[in-house]
Amino acid sequence: MPTSQPTPPPQTAAPQRGGGNGIALLVIASCQLMVVLDITIVNIALPHIQNSLNFSTTSLSWVVNAYTLTFGGLLLLGGRAGDILGRRRVFISGVVLFVVASLLGGLAQNAGQLLAARALQGVGGAIASPTSLALITTTFTEGPARNRAFGVFAAVSAGGGAIGLLAGGMLVEWLDWRWVFFVNVPIGLLIVLATPRWIRESERHPGRFDFAGALTSTLGMVLLVYGFIRAAQEGWRDRLTLASFAAAVVLLAVFLLVERRSRQPITPLKMFADRNRAGTYGIMLSLAAAIFGMFFFLTLFVQNVLDFSPLQAGLAFLPVSAVIAVGAGLASQLLPKYGPKPFMVTGAILAAVGLAWLTLTDIHSTYLGSILGPMLVFSMGMGMQFVSLTLMAVSGVPAHESGAASGLLNATQQVGGALGLSILVTVFGTASGNEAETQVPRFLAQATPAERLQFERTGQLPAPWGDQVLTSGVSAAFIVAAAFTVVAAVIALLVIQVRPADLERLQGGIGPGP
Repeated sequence: MPTSQPTPPPQTAAPQRGGGNGIALLVIASCQLMVVLDITIVNIALPHIQNSLNFSTTSLSWVVNAYTLTFGGLLLLGGRAGDILGRRRVFISGVVLFVVASLLGGLAQNAGQLLAARALQGVGGAIASPTSLALITTTFTEGPARNRAFGVFAAVSAGGGAIGLLAGGMLVEWLDWRWVFFVNVPIGLLIVLATPRWIRESERHPGRFDFAGALTSTLGMVLLVYGFIRAAQEGWRDRLTLASFAAAVVLLAVFLLVERRSRQPITPLKMFADRNRAGTYGIMLSLAAAIFGMFFFLTLFVQNVLDFSPLQAGLAFLPVSAVIAVGAGLASQLLPKYGPKPFMVTGAILAAVGLAWLTLTDIHSTYLGSILGPMLVFSMGMGMQFVSLTLMAVSGVPAHESGAASGLLNATQQVGGALGLSILVTVFGTASGNEAETQVPRFLAQATPAERLQFERTGQLPAPWGDQVLTSGVSAAFIVAAAFTVVAAVIALLVIQVRPADLERLQGGIGPGP
């Protein structure tokens, strides 16, 4: 599932110790949990948000993308801010911003207000998340204490998605969809109040902010995603669609020029010089596109077509988390012996099989008969991938650049997920639109006057006609999602080359690199 992967920061030479390290770890882990679960907790609420604020299915993807684009686009800048301005200060600022944005999201009265709040949440998360991990190095001394703290942080990052699914289901079913945002407010306020008491400020390091790189990359990706989503609604010949793509290309080209000339770039392009690392980022980009799409469309399918309640939907996705953990554990045990490449290839193939299986979904599908099996196959493949990708991203990287390497992997995951989801939404919009042209005449031929009037008012087809339209679009989206994972498998097979020295590093731990 879409999660924020832990990004290990550079080790500090003389870490500070704060009093009450157990409470300090609780504060840091609570922040990471809040940021991570916000990705999945909102997914369960999507059908209710759609009905309440009158989103179309294609525009609904912005509820996910507004958060992931700002989060992924500004993640590296947030980590840099902590180093330059002081990690505790920046950490508190990020949490405060996240809390304010969550409150605004819960109070939103229309789609525009909610999307603005989600974008602001992403900014807050991008500031707080990398800084929270970095604070572990200033709070815990190097050795077993710090290793245990990193273990807790990684467990929270991995389990946060599952907690978000279950919590989202309970909040939406027992209270209201707005509580998936309101729940962050008391948690965030407690973190803000506890941080000055239990966490010490870090030493500031001189540096520069690459605002130009952050701005051009984030705006370029936003316009690229907007172009795809608008194409699903207005067509590929729409002037605004074409203008968005053109502006995105210009901004992303400017971004590359800025990064090449910057002394302290937000995205160190030299990370792409190594073929293994470049291949790793390419695999993550493709897989993130697939996993974001799977969760988005299956969430709509199980609630709208299978009539699952929000709580049932949250429970339905819990096996995904369990199997991802199994796949990750298997890869962790065997990776030092066989290397990461077999798990990268096998994992991508399993993900492709699972998504190809989901393309068979129709309005007669059931959860146990048609959904659970492919989800488990997909999840096993993703579990194998996450461990392998994380290790390959930092293998052979000098210690002082490990944070940038793994941070870039995290940013690639978020941006790849947003971009991939926008492409899949375009496919969904085209396929469902074509199916609607077939189903509308059939509905009108059988509809009562009251049903005709309701259709004219809302433009929504009732079941089973509406279910058929949704299912047709979802199946088409899964075909393209499966293609994304095939691309990942090809990259893993042809680009990744693991040398004996790489295996030695994986067996003995990540070394200092060249």
